[in-house]
Amino acid sequence: MGYAFDFGALAGYTPVLMKGVGVTCTLIGVGGVAGVALGIACAWVRTQGPRWARLAVVAYIETMRNTPFLIQLFFIFFGLPSLGVQMGEMTAACLAMALNLGAYSAEIVRAGVATTPRGQFEAGASLALTRLQVFRHIVLAPALKRVWPALSSQIVVVMLGSAVCSQIAVEDLSFAANFIQSRNFRAFEVYFVTTAIYLALAIVLRQLLRLAGARLFRSPGS
Repeated sequence: MGYAFDFGALAGYTPVLMKGVGVTCTLIGVGGVAGVALGIACAWVRTQGPRWARLAVVAYIETMRNTPFLIQLFFIFFGLPSLGVQMGEMTAACLAMALNLGAYSAEIVRAGVATTPRGQFEAGASLALTRLQVFRHIVLAPALKRVWPALSSQIVVVMLGSAVCSQIAVEDLSFAANFIQSRNFRAFEVYFVTTAIYLALAIVLRQLLRLAGARLFRSPGS
């Protein structure tokens, strides 16, 4: 094999890579928080909400879980402007990630809620709490604790999936990689380093979520 490796060719593009990392972190920060919040809301509707709302949430969840994320992104960024809904690429990417994660996290949280003992719902009702108050103050925290590993894994998956956001010119890490490769034509070196960065981001994100879970769901007195 006559290929000569030259990772030094990437040194001058470090600021571009760092900007891409920053944008990717922003995407998962905004999309992750909004997506989990949306998922929790949808989980409540599916378990405690009125029938019409449950049907709407089921339709949303099935649509998002059974269509490609890239098509969802294109629909938001390219399709909605036809209806007069204009938004920038970062806004569209964050919205697409939040809607996608929301659908998956809704089912994950619902699974946690489904394992809640019936007596806890009855105890809340005996205290004259509304369904929403029972869900918020009694059911939600234990349910999240049970499903936190699965929810964390889904957040990491969505972070990795954010790589396609470069298709609408979001200047994330994959956009930076494509830009650098188009300038120096060192495809192996560029995508090897980009892969390593995504791997590092996934590991760091998973550890941060693990630490967050340990802190959020810490037993009283521990």
